[in-house]
Amino acid sequence: MDLPNTPSHRCRIVVTGGPGGGKTTAADMFRREIGDRVVVVPEAATMMFGGGFPRYEQPHARKAAQRAIFHVQRNLEDVQAARYPDRILLCDRGTIDGAAYWPETPEDFFQAMGTSLEQELARYDGVIFFESAAVGGMGIEGGNPVRRETLGQAAALDASLRTIWSGHPNFVIVHHAPSFLRKISYGLAILEEMVGDLRERIEGSEPSEPGA
Repeated sequence: MDLPNTPSHRCRIVVTGGPGGGKTTAADMFRREIGDRVVVVPEAATMMFGGGFPRYEQPHARKAAQRAIFHVQRNLEDVQAARYPDRILLCDRGTIDGAAYWPETPEDFFQAMGTSLEQELARYDGVIFFESAAVGGMGIEGGNPVRRETLGQAAALDASLRTIWSGHPNFVIVHHAPSFLRKISYGLAILEEMVGDLRERIEGSEPSEPGA
């Protein structure tokens, strides 16, 4: 897979999955461990709903919320890419996630956003999918105050998100496990491997300095 090599987009990796999958925990732990080689792009939905953005179940309200989240997510990524042009972006969810929360079909979502699944997948160089604990019937309670899905809803969202994101050519899944620690440890190992591989490709594609 060819990687973009422009100042505004070095490399983007998405960590995604159903509610209660551990993606945010893994992204934060990886940032702490890896330091200034990566920058985390926070989840737009959590920022917005936690900041008071209205959240209602009527279809037109859900559509309005997902349109706002899509554009905030996209612009968050672009701001961080401009601010940190030499770092890999580690995105806590991506622009595609809204398709699973849209009250109609994913195709309708992308049409409403003026884009396509293929265009949005092309924004990212890797996808690591953290399967929700709800898939194993385990609780999804955690530190996210805006989470309110039931186990059934979380499992259904997990399935929808997996179907949509699995079309990416560099898609890796971190399956649910009874031990959250083991799951996160495995996810961090996958992240480290993917970041290392993509950094090597980026650095290998850059022209050498004169006289080097």
